[in-house]
Amino acid sequence: MLPNARLTWSLLLLRLGVFVVMFMWTIDKFVNPGHAARILDKFYGLSGFGTEIVYVLAAVEMVLILAFVAGMWKRWTYGFVLVLHGLSTFSAYKQYLDPFAHLLFFAAWPMLAACFALYLLRDLDTRWTITRSGSGR
Repeated sequence: MLPNARLTWSLLLLRLGVFVVMFMWTIDKFVNPGHAARILDKFYGLSGFGTEIVYVLAAVEMVLILAFVAGMWKRWTYGFVLVLHGLSTFSAYKQYLDPFAHLLFFAAWPMLAACFALYLLRDLDTRWTITRSGSGR
């Protein structure tokens, strides 16, 4: 396999892996909006979100991650995914202070690294994307 092919396959797999996690988090907002409201309150200090607001946030997030997985508007979609996941990772800082009680929270760090790598290498992420040549900048 040529070096460029290995790179494009690797970036595709990173994009799909990040998408799967983000997709499940988004589906959770639709299926269990109360859970999302509790997370917004506990980790972000945002309380009082009703079901309707959670559904709107989930719908916007779904559009974003579908565009992300399709490789569309890379500067914006990859950037927003990086920022969203970065906020999620850093907002859970208290969980890292008691690591063995919250071990699964540490999975956020390699995913954040994947989001960062995808953002930096977005112009090289061309396999199975919906973009015109050069439009991912």
